[in-house]
Amino acid sequence: MSSWSEERRRNQAAEAEQRRLDQDAAAERRAKARAAEDERRRSNRQADKAERRAEQQQKRRDKRDRRRERMQAWTKNTRPGVVYQRGTLALVTASALASLPAQIAHFAAISLMLLPLPFALEGAAWVMAAGVAHADEKGLPAWVRWLLRAFCLSAAGFAAWINYGYGMETNPAAGYGLAAVSLLGPLFFEVRQWVTTVTVDAGEKKRRSEAKARARHERTRYRHHKDVVKLARRLVSAAPYGALALEDAFTAAWEIFYGTGTPGMTPALHAQQLASRKSLAAAMDEANGSPVSNRSRLLEVLHPAPAALVSGPESVQVASQIPPAPGRPSETPSKGRKGKPVPPVRRKGDALPFHPLAKVAAADTARQLTTVNGHH
Repeated sequence: MSSWSEERRRNQAAEAEQRRLDQDAAAERRAKARAAEDERRRSNRQADKAERRAEQQQKRRDKRDRRRERMQAWTKNTRPGVVYQRGTLALVTASALASLPAQIAHFAAISLMLLPLPFALEGAAWVMAAGVAHADEKGLPAWVRWLLRAFCLSAAGFAAWINYGYGMETNPAAGYGLAAVSLLGPLFFEVRQWVTTVTVDAGEKKRRSEAKARARHERTRYRHHKDVVKLARRLVSAAPYGALALEDAFTAAWEIFYGTGTPGMTPALHAQQLASRKSLAAAMDEANGSPVSNRSRLLEVLHPAPAALVSGPESVQVASQIPPAPGRPSETPSKGRKGKPVPPVRRKGDALPFHPLAKVAAADTARQLTTVNGHH
């Protein structure tokens, strides 16, 4: 009986210990779950806080950007040039609006069929003024601009005369004022266009001058080399679009006509150049007393004659080792039998070694001498 009771107590104690371990494990799991949940909530709060901070910073940056853009726009729109141009346009609009009612009343009193005439007069004046601005922008000839100015002033003057007559019927001041606004509108616009033209930037002036110089060059080239230019244009038209530039086509056409790829040179000019070179070489030979050639200049540069070797007591080499040029007698024949030059006496180490280029030149001279003497 006692053994059974002891066994039962041990079992109960083991079960109690197991329950305690299970409870501890469950408590530990719950604690870990709570810690993980707290960590997740903390992470979420930090992420939300960082996101709100980023949104606030972005809003502040956007606000600064908008403020900076407004300041830039204000600075750009309040520049003296912009204010002048826009102010002139506002004055021109006010002038047109002030001069139209009197003309409408004048022509409507005559006949309602003449009602479109005031708009035609004002429209003609302003269209011609815009034509002057377009001519300045495109760099058209001066007579075109002055012709457009004449049309503009004619239309504006006729409108001013009508407004002056209509205003004088009411009050002299009204007549003068209506005539003035009819003329001042186109005048202000013309002054604005003149100021815009004279204040063009340096880059635009350079581009315009280059365009004028290029056009002048094209006209001169066509006048001097009409056939070559026509052929170059045919070559450009024959090639695919954009595949051949006009300058390359002109070079090719010049080579076709004159056989050289250097524009400006012709066979006659090449012959004249060659004749001039020969004349220069002959003049230099006559002045120097010896032929001027690349071989002689090369030998003089590579192996100048040292004074010590010529005048020193140990120097016995007295003649050149290079055969004389064909067709010229040897210089200052030495005294000897039958006027023949004394052959040089060679000793070991009495001369500097020749440069390889000098050796090549000497061999070439020797071959020429052999050919001339008929031993080839």
